[in-house]
Amino acid sequence: MLTKSDHERITAAITEVESKTSGEIFCVLAHEVSRYREVPLAWAAIAALAVPPALVLSGLHRLAMVDIFSSWTDDSVRGVEGLILRALSTYTLLQGAIFLCVALIVALPRVRRFVTPQFLKRHRVRQMARHHFAAAGARLSKAEPHILIYASLYDRQVELVAHRAIHEAVGAGPWNAAVAAVIDGMKAGKPADGYIQAIEICGEALAMHFPPNGSPRNAFPNSVLET
Repeated sequence: MLTKSDHERITAAITEVESKTSGEIFCVLAHEVSRYREVPLAWAAIAALAVPPALVLSGLHRLAMVDIFSSWTDDSVRGVEGLILRALSTYTLLQGAIFLCVALIVALPRVRRFVTPQFLKRHRVRQMARHHFAAAGARLSKAEPHILIYASLYDRQVELVAHRAIHEAVGAGPWNAAVAAVIDGMKAGKPADGYIQAIEICGEALAMHFPPNGSPRNAFPNSVLET
């Protein structure tokens, strides 16, 4: 996703920013946070449940041509029973075929990414970002401010997680601008540019409220982690 030059530019940007603050910035760029295996099954179930009834309803006008009050003989009753059995069998087979076809089609990566709901993508990316933030924060004391810039390329989602002290001091403005910068970079096919701009935005906020208090600790690598 990122070239060697991209990695070097991002590392240089983080190094420059962290020289002006006691805070830490670390970046993660994921290809995709989840396979969303439930999405093909969900779409297949919806299609299997919705399409056959729609086909049946579209043919209901034919029932108006049948005189349901006509006299029934034993042969006609047996004929109707056979017709109902064939109809139910066809309906079941149709549902199974629709389920299988839709599941296979939606399982294709490009199709799955297109039909996966945005709210689910946001939820998964947010979960993964918080997991990384919690794991990384275990290396620091509660007093050390740190920011995670997490992006998922194929999900087209960005999550910025910041230390509580940073949120209280800075507010949401810079974080929203940083997230927008990464998103714009991904949309333009230049994720490194988006990260660098976001790092600079976060660095300005950190430098203003958390000035350097000695040599940078560098608890995290200054390079972006690709997963």
